[in-house]
Amino acid sequence: MSFSLVFTASYNRRAVKFLKRHPELKTQYMKTLQLLELNPHHPSLRLHALDGRLTGLHSVSINISYRITMEFLIEADEIIPVNVGTHDEVYRK
Repeated sequence: MSFSLVFTASYNRRAVKFLKRHPELKTQYMKTLQLLELNPHHPSLRLHALDGRLTGLHSVSINISYRITMEFLIEADEIIPVNVGTHDEVYRK
């Protein structure tokens, strides 16, 4: 089963800022998005549910050495990115 990514305007703004700050991660970022569409439960993504004030969201890692994560709302066969950044940036909300 494949999923479709649904991008919001606010997420797109965050992603553009993220990629401007970290252009060296663009390839890994794009690969992560492609893999999410094909199989969000792929082990390399390390998808996991969040709790606390972020309950209902999920997180995946783009690059373990730099510890960048992305949060997602997963509804049926759609994945809606919410935020992208460093571990501290996305969990600080």
